[in-house]
Amino acid sequence: MTDAAEILFERRGSIGLVTLNRPKALNALTLGMIRLFDPQLRAWAADPAIKAVVIQGAGEKAFCAGGDVVSLYEAGKAVREGRGDGAGIRAFFSEEYVLNRLIKNLPKPYVALIDGISMGGGVGLSEHGTHRVVTERTMFAMPETGIGLYPDVGGTYFLPRLPGEVGTWLGLTGDRLKATDMLAVNAADAFVPSAKLEALVAALADGVPAGEVIARHAESAGEPPVTSNREAIDRCYAHDTVEAIVAALEAEGTEWATGQLATLKRVSPTSLKVTLEAIRRGGRLDFDGCMVQELRLSLAFLAGHDFYEGIRAALVDKDRNPRWNPASLAEVADADVERHFAVPAGGDLTFSE
Repeated sequence: MTDAAEILFERRGSIGLVTLNRPKALNALTLGMIRLFDPQLRAWAADPAIKAVVIQGAGEKAFCAGGDVVSLYEAGKAVREGRGDGAGIRAFFSEEYVLNRLIKNLPKPYVALIDGISMGGGVGLSEHGTHRVVTERTMFAMPETGIGLYPDVGGTYFLPRLPGEVGTWLGLTGDRLKATDMLAVNAADAFVPSAKLEALVAALADGVPAGEVIARHAESAGEPPVTSNREAIDRCYAHDTVEAIVAALEAEGTEWATGQLATLKRVSPTSLKVTLEAIRRGGRLDFDGCMVQELRLSLAFLAGHDFYEGIRAALVDKDRNPRWNPASLAEVADADVERHFAVPAGGDLTFSE
């Protein structure tokens, strides 16, 4: 069981304050933290004295750098070696997605103070809230294709709902956004300097409405670099196959496009194809439909090859040289993609109200 000190809950005046408290691990989310957060969030939702929920990360580096993928890697390896039944893998993903849905449907303001790195699981704890506050230290990314996965935690819902093809671009490449770019593409709501966050929390605790408090503390974040590439992003990433996106980037012939091609060549070909299909399908699904889809995808990826190779190369051996299988887009058959969307052996994700 997770030490309660890894996630802190405090009633401060009119708010419930959540602090992700694993600063040395960049506040990466564990199953134990999810299991503490879920009932606390339900209790605050039902408590008329709590007017808003605020979530922050401890330390100065990260809001939350993702889920605890190394634990998933170890659990998955155990299953493959006949030493486990995979129940912990299904529990992690399904309980995380139920928490994401709880945040999305919370009947009161949910203010995410995205001060520092926010990737993967951290995005799931912030993007679905009503108020997403970014700072000069914010760095947002969904880099899952680089570890043989896909952008989950509701990524297949919110990415296709970003303007133009921004979500497709972010989901396939894992490119990073700073605060000013997040505001420009509707992935954040307000820029507040990190030095002002304590005053913002204090005002929320005093019962001032969230929108009013944030507007009072917000400042200009400056010019967004993403704007200069928006037309090219929308043009190149509008296609429904990864091969067509690659061809479009090759036709661009710009320095930006060359960098994009280098990224796409480096990440998992299977992840690219499944991610594109998941984003396209997610654009036609409601939030619950996306979460059902995501449990299917996550369990399928952990039954495959590339996730283990991606984690090995990035976080275990750290040689940064993953050997993907299949190794090229041409070798990833339509059937390989389609199997990721099949109902898993244990059935689909369900929600109890």
